Amino acid sequence: MKITFLGAAHQVTGSRTLVEWMEGRYFLVDCGMEQGENELEMRETPIPASRIEYVFLTHAHIDHSGNLPLLYKEGFRGAIYATPETRNLCSIMLEDSAQIQENDAANQTKKNLRIGLPPVEPEYTLEDAQAVMSLFRPCEYGRTVTVDENLTVRFTDAGHLLGSSFIEFFLEEKGEKRKLVCSGDVGNTNQPIIRDPQPVAEADYLMIESTYGTRLHEKKKEPIPFLVETLRRTFDRGGTVIIPSFAVGRTQELLYFFREIKQQGLMESHADFPVYVDSPLANEATAIFLQCGTECLDESAREVMRAGENPIWFEGLNTLTTAEESKTLNEDRTPKVIIASGGMCEGGRIRHHLKHNLWDEKNTILFAGYQAAGTLGRIIFDGAKAVKIMGETIEVKAEVALLDGISGHADRDGLLQWLSRFEKMPRTVFVNHGDEDSCTGFAEAVKEKLGLEAWAPCSGSEYDLLAGEWIRLTEPVYRKKEGEKAAAVSRNREKREQLYRNLMEAVQELQEVAAGMKDHSNGEIRKMTEKIRKLIE
Repeated sequence: MKITFLGAAHQVTGSRTLVEWMEGRYFLVDCGMEQGENELEMRETPIPASRIEYVFLTHAHIDHSGNLPLLYKEGFRGAIYATPETRNLCSIMLEDSAQIQENDAANQTKKNLRIGLPPVEPEYTLEDAQAVMSLFRPCEYGRTVTVDENLTVRFTDAGHLLGSSFIEFFLEEKGEKRKLVCSGDVGNTNQPIIRDPQPVAEADYLMIESTYGTRLHEKKKEPIPFLVETLRRTFDRGGTVIIPSFAVGRTQELLYFFREIKQQGLMESHADFPVYVDSPLANEATAIFLQCGTECLDESAREVMRAGENPIWFEGLNTLTTAEESKTLNEDRTPKVIIASGGMCEGGRIRHHLKHNLWDEKNTILFAGYQAAGTLGRIIFDGAKAVKIMGETIEVKAEVALLDGISGHADRDGLLQWLSRFEKMPRTVFVNHGDEDSCTGFAEAVKEKLGLEAWAPCSGSEYDLLAGEWIRLTEPVYRKKEGEKAAAVSRNREKREQLYRNLMEAVQELQEVAAGMKDHSNGEIRKMTEKIRKLIE
């Protein structure tokens, strides 16, 4: 009984963990895509995809689910266990990811063909994304499911995203039983719509994320008063509020807030302000939120529903689907709210809206989440006077604001609080899904605050769950940075050119030796000829 740490080991994306629950029988916990720039190399899965019998999915975010179509393409035909809501969100998110893969490959192919390079194949296709959905097996919260011999699972609400789960694995081998719990992403408390993270009673081993493992969230601002003041200030000067937002989760939270603002009549002078959601993916996700079971919702959302109201729908909400509708929206100067896809402004329709609205001091750009270093969103938030968007330099004159304190992740204290609620503490805690400082720092916090054995294993590390000991502990493997790669390629090219010059010089010397043998004996000429032919062979 062995666990192998593969993805999201000392980094935040690409979650992927291999478990051998019986000799020669394997399942994966998550199969996520790496996103952004990562310094570390993650190990490949050490067995063929066709030998993996099951995948257990904690939630639908692409850094946990995004490589499922690739796994299918490589030969996986087992079952994927997830909550119904996770399955429904994956159906739209994986198709969206596949279309991005295909578009990126097509664009790069056009560039390659112009300079004589071969075409580029996408990592996976829309067909792969659609085909893998047939392998999903829905699992309700709290239901204990016997999956296979000596393999039973239970899903518990993780409070991070609609359908997100802690997965409890009940394993047995050679008559010995072990319970492994995998946290996925632990949710923040008091988020709108979804429930807080639910407790898990016990575990022998726990694998826990550490995205905010060394950080504390700032004290929460009350979102409703902040939004009301931002809207009033912007609308009074005739402007529009532009919100870059992640399509799944954050957009629906914002709609919940805007419904409350309208329902409570908090915008007297602008009561009929329209809200536009300009993201086909966000609109599909919103439909899934609207159709979910009430067991996924918190008590406040249930109260809204019991009152006959829809928690994330209201008069004045408009959903846009086509690119033409999106373009036309910027010709309308009526004060309004535009929520557009592209949470960090790196892609999506938000760039189109920024291009047409950043330069106007009447408008407000309202960030509703963390902006990673180097992204367009972070550059704007940090106070840039001008930015380049779609090849055009745009002045930043609009007001820039931040609705903070609505992170979907638990911070350090939130993680420790959830862990402290175990009735029977795990004998060992494995910390993953955090950068190097976060995962190692949180492992130390678990040791110090809770007195538990805790490790932050690197990719490729293996642990024997029966013996309770490490089989292999690996060191981090760093990727070469682009500058270092370019320098290495340049050095290699120079070395190859020098070796080739040496070769040509040797050939010339051999030719000169052969030319000088004209007056040698027949036997010597024959012997030299044989030596040269052997060399050629």
